[in-house]
Amino acid sequence: MMFAIFFTFWRFVQIVTLIPTMGMLAYFVNGYVQLNQLTPNYILVLFIVSVLALAWSVYTLFSYHRSSSNATFVAIIDLLFVGAFIGAVWSLRMIATADCTHITRGDSWDVSFGPFGSASGTTWGVDVNKTCAMLKACFAFGIMNCIFFFITSILACLHGDRASSGDRVTYYRETHSHRHGHRSSRSPHSRHSSHSHRRVYV
Repeated sequence: MMFAIFFTFWRFVQIVTLIPTMGMLAYFVNGYVQLNQLTPNYILVLFIVSVLALAWSVYTLFSYHRSSSNATFVAIIDLLFVGAFIGAVWSLRMIATADCTHITRGDSWDVSFGPFGSASGTTWGVDVNKTCAMLKACFAFGIMNCIFFFITSILACLHGDRASSGDRVTYYRETHSHRHGHRSSRSPHSRHSSHSHRRVYV
């Protein structure tokens, strides 16, 4: 029960962070396609990994019963996505030190309050580079999903070990009961009863 709650929660968090990542990267890919230019690897790699990770997260979330029975396989795939996100984030590492906002100084202003005096100041403007900000957001979401997929991989691995140990206990009980029943069928009482039903001819 606890595995289901934690696993569903982290899968939902992954989907929430992967949808905007895929959308922003799709915006860049579409722009390069319209210009008949090749999409840079640092955008294309993270886009492909995000699409595959989103499809995997949605599939394992809505087919939970099948995922829980194959918990070890889910743990391995999630661990592979951790490595894929690390590689994608590494290819986009140059955006981490980029300055996406610029504060500019505007015009001065004066306000008179009559006999109460006056006030003056300067307006400031913030110029945000949209392309830089979107790539930096994708970079941050990629790092977050490295952590999220590692968490779900650990959860699935622990659930798989618990399920396999439970299967071994069940198999041991079934085998023990089967052997016990087989031995009881060969008890002396059964032999005696079989001999007592024999007919003797003189």
